[in-house]
Amino acid sequence: MTAVATSLGLETDVVAALATVIDPELDQPVTDLGFVRSVRIDDTGVTVHLRLPTSFCAPNFAYLMASDAVDALRRVPGVGTVTVLLDDHHDSDKINAGLAANAGYVGTFGSEAEQDLDELRQIFQRKAHTAAMERCVLALLRTTGRTVDEVHGLTLGELPGGSTKEALLRRRTDIGLGIGPDDLVLVDDDGVPVPADAVPLRMRFAKSVRISVEGNAHFCRGLLATRYDDEPMTARITNTRRTR
Repeated sequence: MTAVATSLGLETDVVAALATVIDPELDQPVTDLGFVRSVRIDDTGVTVHLRLPTSFCAPNFAYLMASDAVDALRRVPGVGTVTVLLDDHHDSDKINAGLAANAGYVGTFGSEAEQDLDELRQIFQRKAHTAAMERCVLALLRTTGRTVDEVHGLTLGELPGGSTKEALLRRRTDIGLGIGPDDLVLVDDDGVPVPADAVPLRMRFAKSVRISVEGNAHFCRGLLATRYDDEPMTARITNTRRTR
């Protein structure tokens, strides 16, 4: 009897694809948040089960993440059939049926779909940009000794490299802002520079947004850990696909 190896490369690609799916409100990957319950790869495709901190998490957020997971997995070369299922949610049956039928958000929820998902996504992408901008400026102030009154006119090229800056650049790209070295850091969501006298107020507002996002993420992690206290917070991965 000849042993046949499993396709570990595909497994890596599937996990990497899921890591690109972001909770729009918490601005973190679903993989980091523990929202991916299990991944099963077999000879026909991949099946992913998602879970959320409560059964009553907003259906629009739930659908958005599940739909994004489907799209991300379908871009993985050679993945096969993609099935994404949302577990333990009050709208699980409706969402899972809509995903299976490729019905889209409106087709899934009908008259209940009050807000367009693109609009919802943009709202939270702008919040994520504001929080990322505050993190970068705060890091600069801490390391250089500059004050808030001295950062008007700060450019992206003046920010030190690293994950904090990379996160800001990604979020600027998401909402259509420039990422060149001469582009200003302190701009509003439409790219309009913040006036010098408005910088302190803008930074206070940005700090409140950042604290809110981080606080919600911490709260949701706690709820998830309590709800699934008998399960690991990392995804269970099963790979039975055989290499050919």
